[in-house]
Formats: sequence, C-alpha cells, structure tokens
Amino acid sequence: MKRVMTRLRERRLRVDLRARPELLLAPAVFVVTMLTWEFAVPAFGIDDYVLPRPSQIFDALRTQLADPLFWGHLKVTVLESGYGFLLGVAAALVLGTAISQVRLIERTFMPYVVAFQTVPKVALAPLFVVWFGFGMTSKVVMAAVISFFPVLVNVIEGLRSADADRIQMLTVFGAGRFQVFRMVRLPSALPFIFAGLDIGIVFSILGAVVGEFIGAKEGLGYLLLQTNYNFDIAGMFAVLVVLSVLGLIAHFIIRFARKRLVFWAEENRVIGA
Repeated sequence: MKRVMTRLRERRLRVDLRARPELLLAPAVFVVTMLTWEFAVPAFGIDDYVLPRPSQIFDALRTQLADPLFWGHLKVTVLESGYGFLLGVAAALVLGTAISQVRLIERTFMPYVVAFQTVPKVALAPLFVVWFGFGMTSKVVMAAVISFFPVLVNVIEGLRSADADRIQMLTVFGAGRFQVFRMVRLPSALPFIFAGLDIGIVFSILGAVVGEFIGAKEGLGYLLLQTNYNFDIAGMFAVLVVLSVLGLIAHFIIRFARKRLVFWAEENRVIGA
C-alpha cells in the first residue's frame, strides 16, 4: 500500500512539473545565480566591501535576526506601511468611486490628481517630515501617498468596465442606481481593484522606507542607512533581502485574498504600474 501511494505521489509530481515547469525552473535559477555569485566574486578579485558573497550576506542576516533590535525596526516598518496602505486604499476607493460615477467630480478633481501624481514622491518626503515630524505619522502619510494612485486608477477603470448590457437589463427591470452598482459595477471592478492593491501594498513598503531615509530613528530604512554609514555592505544586503521578503509576503497575501474573493475572474492587466 505504501509503495502504491509513493508511486501515485511521484506521478502527481511529474504531472505538476510538466504542467508548471516554473516550479523547478525558479529554484534552479536561484541556486545557479547564488553559486555563480559566490564563486565569481573571489575569482574576479572583487573586494568583499564592494560586493559581498551570498554566504557573507547570509551570515549578516543571521546576525540581524538574532538581534532583538532588528525585530523592533521590522515592526515599525510593517506598521508604517500597513497603516499607510489602509489609508491610501480608503482614499482611493472613495475618490475613485466618486470620479467614476459623477462626471462633474471627474472633470473637477481628476486634473489635480494627475498633476499631483507627476510630482516625484521622494521630493515630498522632506515636506512630510517638516509637517508631521520625525515620528511614524510622516512615514504613514508617505506610504499612503505612494500607494494611492495605482489603486485609484484601477478603481476608476474597474467601475467603468461593467457590461453595459447587464446594466441596461437591470435598469429595465426597475433596479436603482445603488442596486446596479452593487450587482454589476462592483463585481466587475473587483479584479481591477485587487490588481491595484497588489501594486499599492508593495509601494506602501517603498513609501515607508523612503520616509525613514529622510528622517527617522527606527525602521528598516533607518537600519539600512546605519549599515551604510558603518560601511557594512553585507548588512545592507541583508536588510534588502528582508525588504524583498516583506514585499513578497505582502504580494502573496493580496493574491491569496483575490483567489478567495474574486475566484470567478480571469487575470487582468494591471493599470497604473
């Protein structure tokens, strides 16, 4: 019985690898890249303080993970990006719904929204520090501002993508504007909204780190600056690895929620990337 079960598992694994070769290719590319990096650095005579080897980065990462202060910095960045993401999403949902449903609001406010988006967000970070101080508030605002626009554009396009025939049919049967919104427009917009959330949650981490670069006493951005000042290049790479993992976790959380809540929809092209 055990042999039969083992053979069945092996067959399933072979089928999965044939249908999804990326399950094998993705880790293979990672292993080959790390090995090449590990042996190419000393082979080409590159100094460790210029480009540390993966083994040195792993040692620095292990040291940081064993330090309680590191977890404090990580917690601050997660909170800043999380609060900023929620704030940006709330503002984008409200404004995007209003713009998509009321033509006058679109013509009045959309030019200002687009003009504000063209301003480099890094240039706004010093202003936020002056206005909101060196604490968490300025980083939350920065994260909210950066994550706002991708969600806004996807909300607008999603609500406008509703099938006109379905809307006309509901209208003929006496459905009100709110009923049309709830039964047609909102379900049609959900795939677009989740595409915007996928970008926005990663951008919120970027916004929090940028805010910490300008002025902070804690957070992963602050820790990244400290390792730079100390010329700890391996430590810098270790912090970058943690930020990458944090972004991947956030990305997969949104993807998991999308598959659970919008399971009927096909993948949509991301708008506002």
